[in-house]
Amino acid sequence: MAKLRLYRALLLFGVLQAVTNLGFMLLASAGKSYPMLYAVIGAENLCGGMGTAAYVALLMAMCDRRFSATQYALLSALSAVGRVYVGPAAGYMVGGFGWTTFFFVTFLIALPGVLMLVAMRGTLEALDPRGAG
Repeated sequence: MAKLRLYRALLLFGVLQAVTNLGFMLLASAGKSYPMLYAVIGAENLCGGMGTAAYVALLMAMCDRRFSATQYALLSALSAVGRVYVGPAAGYMVGGFGWTTFFFVTFLIALPGVLMLVAMRGTLEALDPRGAG
């Protein structure tokens, strides 16, 4: 994250987070495999952590210094709304589709967010305190 600019970090880490869902899809279709389980969970935790770091940097870049605590609190709370409503629905999706299809669907659901990042490149680069790049 320190070497990448905001836009590149969000894009790279967002793509990596989406791809880790394909790892869970492979795991679900392969059956019991502890080495694969360790690799997929390790990759997901690493990519999720990097994505979270980039996301926090985005939220901080969006905040005005004078109101940063309030704005950051509101933005981070708003970002949690999806987990509250989508989480319970995920159980029904798994029950209806199975794990393999569920993880493929989660990969597909991540793609519009990645495309939105590409569409908003100029705005994101303008938010970056180190400039475009």
